[in-house]
Amino acid sequence: MFNDLRRTLAVKRFDWQCRGILRTPPLRLRTAPIRVVSMVRTEHLRMYLLSIKSFYRHLPGGQVIVMDDGSLTATDKALLAQHVEGLEIMRLDSIRTDPCPRGGCWERLLYILDLSADSYVVQLDSDILTSGPIPEVMSAVAGNTAFTLNSGQGMGIVSLEEAAALVAQLDPKYLQTRIEQALPQLPPDAGGRRYVRGSAGFAGFPRGLYTRAAAVAYSNAMQGLLGARWSDWGTEQTASNYLVANAPGGVVLPWPRYACFDESVDPAKADLLHFVGSWRFDRGAYAAKARRVIAELAAG
Repeated sequence: MFNDLRRTLAVKRFDWQCRGILRTPPLRLRTAPIRVVSMVRTEHLRMYLLSIKSFYRHLPGGQVIVMDDGSLTATDKALLAQHVEGLEIMRLDSIRTDPCPRGGCWERLLYILDLSADSYVVQLDSDILTSGPIPEVMSAVAGNTAFTLNSGQGMGIVSLEEAAALVAQLDPKYLQTRIEQALPQLPPDAGGRRYVRGSAGFAGFPRGLYTRAAAVAYSNAMQGLLGARWSDWGTEQTASNYLVANAPGGVVLPWPRYACFDESVDPAKADLLHFVGSWRFDRGAYAAKARRVIAELAAG
């Protein structure tokens, strides 16, 4: 209960510190064969506006889609429409996932794969903040190649055997560890023999490369190996990692310029950070960077 209260207070303080995002000009979408997809909860609205406005300014254009987890109110949707003109809202519960698991972000991944039939798709978490130039991302989008955010220093695309060896000594009670230890057992028709311990919070999916059948093949194979655990939260991230790693020319964005923020990351050296989980409000780095981005957005 104490931790929940502390987190609630931290979110409210962050929202107050970053209230200036509500005074920045609305985002006017431009036509381009790109879609930016984000899952958004009602308590993350200001974070999301920071995320999409700071990122979209680097794009040549594209469609913006919010996946509503069911928590968005009519007031929330009106605020989104005010700040992102032409934004589309999709209900999470309208996305079919079978035979893959339901929940755990599988709806998002499968929807993205469907959209990628005719456009490049970027998965952008609400707690991503872009504070500087991102040429590697722009190059991947322009070249129609996959990318993923790095989960830590030295995490590159490796063989399934190498990926399993990296976590061989870790406790398999953690689901991602157990999945990665099982990677070499994937059958040849699962979709490839490479993997990256990336982050599904920020990833790019090329136009015309994958369909949901690719995710289904991986999911079915892993379900056969893990049984009921495959329905637990966290399996979708490994599917995203697997698809990006096996995409021709797929890249891992260079750390620490692109990073999941934690104690090892110097925020001054980063141009794009994923402020995830318990690290979100550490050292006040998120709010400090956000205020600088808000000033830039307000200045036009």
